[in-house]
Amino acid sequence: MAEQNRVIDADGHVRDSEAQIRQYLEAPYDKRERLGGGSRDGYDNTVGGTLGIREVDVNTWLDALDSGGLETAVLYPTGSLGSGFLSEPDFAVARSRAYNNFLSEEYMKVSPRFKGVALLPAQDPAEAVIELRRAVTELGMVGGMFAEGPRLYGKKEFHPVYEEAERLGTMIAIHGGGHLGGTGDEYLFDKFVQVHSLGHAFVQMKQFVSIIFEGVPAKFPKVRLAFLEAGCGWLAYMLDRMDERYGFRGEIDAPLLTKTPSEYVMDGNIYLSVEAEERLLPETLRIFGDNNFVYASDFPHWDSEFPENIQHLLAREDLTEEQRGKITRTNAQALYALS
Repeated sequence: MAEQNRVIDADGHVRDSEAQIRQYLEAPYDKRERLGGGSRDGYDNTVGGTLGIREVDVNTWLDALDSGGLETAVLYPTGSLGSGFLSEPDFAVARSRAYNNFLSEEYMKVSPRFKGVALLPAQDPAEAVIELRRAVTELGMVGGMFAEGPRLYGKKEFHPVYEEAERLGTMIAIHGGGHLGGTGDEYLFDKFVQVHSLGHAFVQMKQFVSIIFEGVPAKFPKVRLAFLEAGCGWLAYMLDRMDERYGFRGEIDAPLLTKTPSEYVMDGNIYLSVEAEERLLPETLRIFGDNNFVYASDFPHWDSEFPENIQHLLAREDLTEEQRGKITRTNAQALYALS
């Protein structure tokens, strides 16, 4: 299938182990016994190591690109997805820098087919601005990301990060870890299938509501925002609720907004990744248009169905050829400013 060889993966993952990150940590942080960042709940999400691929390096990824028919992969962390829960701001800054240097050295410099998104230390927004600037201007990364954590990324303390992203002409992504960390809900469930059914979706809805209602797209209209790994079927449901409440309380609770949340999405600078099998995908495209949605492999995670997911997406008869092309290539080019 000719379309497949032109696919851009908008959300793939590296395996950034503690041992790998430690090599790039500056002193004295490199001597720490534990570097943090991973899941704390202990669930056996890989079912005894039978799901996903545990040992992954750049050669593993290059083979995946070729065997899966991908032209380019935009890479996000795995071990560092929990770094938003680190307590010490100075260590969070150092760990973010270490991860970004690791990604640059071990992937981006090996092949131009890999594009990196910088991990930003949410614990220190001022330092997040500095790291975003360094990652984009010095390391050549295509944007920055906030990982799951106990903070709401629409709050005013994070606005300088969006301001810098707008100045740089780059993007900011919100990426969860598939868990319910940082909330009381994480202690209510004792089966991972229940936690993971809610994890990504809840995290994205929470941050989406915060970022929109706190006026980020109104204040920084040129910033491209991505909400990744929760699919897109929740978007219409969430915006129905947000638009209605904006009608009742917008002037009081969301004074920066000048139009409904749905209209900000329709402006075209807010992107979501899709799941290949989503039943609501065609209807979501009908409501919002087909410029806001991107393909994500999620390789090499335990729940990734790559390369079957791209094969399924490209074979869907309820999508037009133009829609498939936008989801698997054109929209990712726009999100990440790729040529």
